[in-house]
Amino acid sequence: MTAAERQSLIAALHAAADAARVATLRHFRAEGLEADTKETDRFDPVTVADRAAERAMTGVLARMRPQDAILGEEYGLTPGTSGLTWVLDPIDGTRGYLSGTPTWGVLVGVSDAGGPILGAIDQPYIGERFVGGLGLAEMTGPQGPRALRCRPARPLAEAILFTTYPELGTAEEDAAFRAVSSRARLTRYGTDCYAYALVASGQIDLVIEAGLQPYDVQAPIAVVTAAGGVVTDWQGGAAHRGGRIIAAANAAIHAEALALLKG
Repeated sequence: MTAAERQSLIAALHAAADAARVATLRHFRAEGLEADTKETDRFDPVTVADRAAERAMTGVLARMRPQDAILGEEYGLTPGTSGLTWVLDPIDGTRGYLSGTPTWGVLVGVSDAGGPILGAIDQPYIGERFVGGLGLAEMTGPQGPRALRCRPARPLAEAILFTTYPELGTAEEDAAFRAVSSRARLTRYGTDCYAYALVASGQIDLVIEAGLQPYDVQAPIAVVTAAGGVVTDWQGGAAHRGGRIIAAANAAIHAEALALLKG
């Protein structure tokens, strides 16, 4: 990849995230915000802000990177010709967004045939942005810019583990998660994509989830791996297609937790 192509991708990543910030903050904590549900058997919310943020990002990318494909949670796939695909989740954590918590995020990723090469986790309300890939591993926020670096190795008994829901997926998946959680020092819940940013910034050790989609994971994979972490599925394979995911601060804690997930 040429230096010009690298700069073009980074510029488009930031422009798309900036556009989503405007769209999401316009509705966040607004009186009367309502949500539709995508499924009939459970509450899977989508709001006007999800749709507006994705349209804003795709509009930016259509202008700046018209040759690239786009895969978004709300509007699906737009084909491209470059071999690169932008993978977008306009609000990862819509339940948190509806509740007024500041732990939802905007996910912007770029993937080639092998998986993610660049990604951003953006939290518009706090004003934090975590970027990884193409030589970058950095965050910006209220305390200024700094490098991203995952925590050094420590035993699982000293580790902090995150997941989104207290009951994880199927009964089998939940039992596997409990095997890890029971040995960790601390388990916390409910931060959606922000947990991956905490791994990348050296605050926690593990995120374990199941039932994820590509748009849920591709930007976090780029950010965590750029910061020195490891992200795989529960068998130790590639994770960018979603499903069962483990993100770890380093190879040692990844191996210890993975052994328990495999049973």
